[in-house]
Amino acid sequence: MKGIEFVLLAVGALAGAFLRYKIASSPILFGVLPLNVLIINVVGSFILGIFSFLSVSLNLDTKYSILLAVGFCGSFTTMSSFALESINLLDNKQFALFALNLFANVGLSLGAIVLGRALSVALIRI
Repeated sequence: MKGIEFVLLAVGALAGAFLRYKIASSPILFGVLPLNVLIINVVGSFILGIFSFLSVSLNLDTKYSILLAVGFCGSFTTMSSFALESINLLDNKQFALFALNLFANVGLSLGAIVLGRALSVALIRI
């Protein structure tokens, strides 16, 4: 890894981690279901969806992937936190909330990738 790539990775990771911390540190609840991790995963997936399309269609330098995809999205999204939240719901025998949490995080994150790509395609055509 070259010096500039390390700097881009660090800058992206710092920004993603900071934003993740800010969103995760303020409880956002839907009833008793915590939404912080869901919001982070969906927004991160949406950003990655947009970037994945733009990086290919605009033939972007790999340095942008290091900055945004690996650095920012890698430190911003929270799959490990999602897994821990899910297991905590199971441990507390909150099976319906576990299922809702699982399907919402996975389904909405996948949907956000598709939506991000579709939006990118639409914007490129303008």
